[in-house]
Amino acid sequence: QLRLVESGGGLVQPGGSLRLSCATSKIPLDDYQIGWFRQAPGKEREGLSCMSSRDGSTYYTDSVKGRFTISRDDAKNTVDLQMNSLKPEDTAVYYCAADRVFTVRAMCTMPWSSFESRGQGTQVTVSS
Repeated sequence: QLRLVESGGGLVQPGGSLRLSCATSKIPLDDYQIGWFRQAPGKEREGLSCMSSRDGSTYYTDSVKGRFTISRDDAKNTVDLQMNSLKPEDTAVYYCAADRVFTVRAMCTMPWSSFESRGQGTQVTVSS
């Protein structure tokens, strides 16, 4: 099981950008899929983007495709989520998770409780 810690959240104006980081306790990550999820007030947690650490393949849900980019930074041992063109509806708590069982696409659609390792979240607020 990995220890995951999210950071980088905050308050940003509509149209702005934020970069979230998911710091992991395991080096290397090669056997894991890493995913970013979010939960807005009153809504279910949803998968946004998932990545295979082994081959770099990625998956994005339609709501963030073209705006968000998931990437791995081996120097910092993080998996990052670059978020551009942010909208008020992107306001949520953002979480990362890691697992060795699911495919990249499947991981982004599985229930939060399914994952081997789960972070505590970081708040993102998009407001003017």
